Amino acid sequence: MARKLVVSVYISLDGVVQDPVGMENSGLGNWVGPYSRGPQGDEIMRRELWAADIALMGRTTYEGFAAVWPTLDDPAGFARRLNGMPKYVASTTMREATWSNTTILSSDVAAAVRRLKSAGDGDILVYGSAGLVHSLLPLGLVDQVHMLIYPTVLGRGTRLFPAGYASRLELGDLQQLGSGMVHAVYLPSATMA
Repeated sequence: MARKLVVSVYISLDGVVQDPVGMENSGLGNWVGPYSRGPQGDEIMRRELWAADIALMGRTTYEGFAAVWPTLDDPAGFARRLNGMPKYVASTTMREATWSNTTILSSDVAAAVRRLKSAGDGDILVYGSAGLVHSLLPLGLVDQVHMLIYPTVLGRGTRLFPAGYASRLELGDLQQLGSGMVHAVYLPSATMA
């Protein structure tokens, strides 16, 4: 059985996934900060992380995570889980990875993802990483998109789906959470011509 590649994003109502916690100096600020996903949302995130045994990220997301997660102490064990699993970062500019268990994918990321998907049983979890997702979606390499939808409209910023990409999505799950948020699981079913 092949691994699933699961994209997990915080997303605004207008589709923006860029810089949700304000660490990238994008000018968007911490747009997730005013909201709470509550215990039900925490459980969804826990199940998502524990189903994976590989993390895959783009360089910007990786650098943001690598600056925080290695020293994070959380009682729920999210940091311990993420820090301990193999991590892959797609980057043509990164030369050295500072976070433990990290491999840099500097060329032919699609081929590397195909190899990772063919070996093993746990999910490959992609957090954020819009540029990486933009390259994988049109190739049919994304199996599920998990969206934690925040009830805010940003009006600008990088969106989840790349310009020109068209696809029919099948709804796999939908749950209302915390402060008016929604968790939706979509399965890309077919790229439209």
